[in-house]
Amino acid sequence: MSENAVSQDSNSDKGRAVFASTHWSVVVEAGQSDSTKASEAMAQLCRTYWYPLYAYVRRKGYSPHDAQDLTQEFFAKLLAGNYVGAADRRKGKFRSFLLGALEHFLGKEWRRTHAEKRGAGQTPISLDELDAEDRYLLEPADELTPASLFDRRWAATLLETALKRLEAECQEGNKADFFLKARDLLSGHGAEASYAQLATSLSMSEGAFKVAIHRLRQRYGELIRLEILETLTDPDDVDQELQYLLAAVRE
Repeated sequence: MSENAVSQDSNSDKGRAVFASTHWSVVVEAGQSDSTKASEAMAQLCRTYWYPLYAYVRRKGYSPHDAQDLTQEFFAKLLAGNYVGAADRRKGKFRSFLLGALEHFLGKEWRRTHAEKRGAGQTPISLDELDAEDRYLLEPADELTPASLFDRRWAATLLETALKRLEAECQEGNKADFFLKARDLLSGHGAEASYAQLATSLSMSEGAFKVAIHRLRQRYGELIRLEILETLTDPDDVDQELQYLLAAVRE
């Protein structure tokens, strides 16, 4: 991911306006309301960020089976509100809250080694669309600590979520074909020689195609910043968090 693509929003009021709905506001609402809307929003956050937590548990040394059980049971307790009430927004970062809550959970649950004692086979959220262990086995065999691996996967999840939002916008704007052919150029490392060929395939001039790519990168950067904003309590921390997460991806 090119840092040039993550340009700073010149209109800070725009960033603050979208901050009305954040991950933290979902957590607070889930802790104070029994509404279906709050529960669904919390479940969606769990589906989005379950893999960084699973990877963290695996890197702590748990077996694939135990890591899956523990992660599912953690979600069950999170969705039931066991940890939501203890969420401290003053810590600022939603990822810090989730990791801290998971550590607290693991500290209490380490004695339980059988699946029937960890939720009796309950699956609070559906993870059928992804195989956690298959993804984990693709992780580099390096010396990353559990916390560093968590940060790397968290950052990758944010980037992927922003990319999906960008794809949805392109589809709504009847630019699905353009997105499919341009997405590999978003990092800024695409081969220049491919621009002319791609432009021709889209019935565009090379110059127009390059302008469109530039705008697409700008929008991708804006969406990344918005994703990060939703995980913070203070919008002014977005640049620091952005640099931290980009560094985590490059580790």
